[in-house]
Amino acid sequence: MFTDKKHKPSARIWIEYRGQPLIGKGGAKILEAVNKENSLSKAAETIGMSYRYLWNYIQKIENTIGESIVDTYKGGKSGGGGAKLTAVGKSLLEEYKRLEDCLSRFLSDPEYWEAVSLKISARNQLKGKVLSVETDGITAKVKIEIKAPAVITSVITKEAVEDLGLKVGGEVSAVVKATEVMISK
Repeated sequence: MFTDKKHKPSARIWIEYRGQPLIGKGGAKILEAVNKENSLSKAAETIGMSYRYLWNYIQKIENTIGESIVDTYKGGKSGGGGAKLTAVGKSLLEEYKRLEDCLSRFLSDPEYWEAVSLKISARNQLKGKVLSVETDGITAKVKIEIKAPAVITSVITKEAVEDLGLKVGGEVSAVVKATEVMISK
């Protein structure tokens, strides 16, 4: 899709709670720093934010969801207070990171972009009827009788057979690309 290496697909994500933005990249950065530093002031210093901004951001999240995401504790005579993420705070951070990782992998997958921009011409599509489906472990062999007097065999995953709902007698298209025979419905 992108032949010029100067640009690439990108997106921003955030988690919402009842339609209200809750945590985005900046919020995840804050929670990550608190989790690492075990201190609000050290976390603020590490990521280059003011303590007040960091504290207000955490309070805004807690007020929105009605639960604590950070537990703070004061030090005794020797000082040494600190902060740590609650289970809810850890869960928010993990969910954001999971979503960010998933989206990042999706956007950077060249095979996906090739697939969505794939131009299918009439000459490489063959309509036909499924004659048999043989599954073996994670693969399946699908025999298709095409309108012309010929039979095409495609080896695909068992999961693909289930996702497409392939059954003997069903109508499908065999899409031929290079040495692969793909099946669409």
